[in-house]
This record gives sequence, C-alpha cells and structure tokens, in this order.
Amino acid sequence: MKNFITINEGFTCKKCGKDNPPHLSSCRNHCIKCLHSLHVDKETPGDRLSECHSLMPPFKVEKDGKKGWMIYHKCEKCGKIIPNKAAEDDNFEEIIMLTEPKQSKGSIKKKS
Repeated sequence: MKNFITINEGFTCKKCGKDNPPHLSSCRNHCIKCLHSLHVDKETPGDRLSECHSLMPPFKVEKDGKKGWMIYHKCEKCGKIIPNKAAEDDNFEEIIMLTEPKQSKGSIKKKS
C-alpha cells in the first residue's frame, strides 16, 4: 500500500443526509450518525481513484489495542472491505449495535 493521502473535508452522508464536519485531528471517512462510508478510494486511503462510488455500510466493529475501535465497511456494489478507525464523535450507540451478535429469524424462540 502506498502512503496515506490526507484529505479532511466535510460531506453530506449519502445514506442518512447528515452533514459531517471535517475531523478535528485526522480524516473523516464515514458518517458520524449512521457510520456509512462511500467507496471513493481504490488502493490508498485518500487516493479518490475508485470508480465504484457505492455506499459502504458498516457490518462489524473490532477493538484494536493500538487504534481503538475499528469499523469495517463493505461496498454494496463490488464487495470490497475497508476498515476505518472510529472517531471520538461517532454515534457510539451504532458502534455498540455492531458488536452485538446477529440472530437469524429462525433462531428466535417464542415462550409458550
């Protein structure tokens, strides 16, 4: 992977419409409200060379000892998976929801 290209600009989320300000100390790459990202980088973070430009919903989070919470996004069009560091102003309730195990519809049992 090539060197990280610093691009820190605000944007309006394509999923929920939230206006996202630039990050205070890093680069903003996903919505602070719904945590969705947009597939704009091809190989290097910040290269803006992807031709895909599809939504990338978050599908899991993991705690990294050095980086903190990592949010994993998967492109709806091409399937590329990109991890992104969570920001301090991200919607933590959404992060918590991503840590909970998913239950299939058939696995939920009703009490008699």
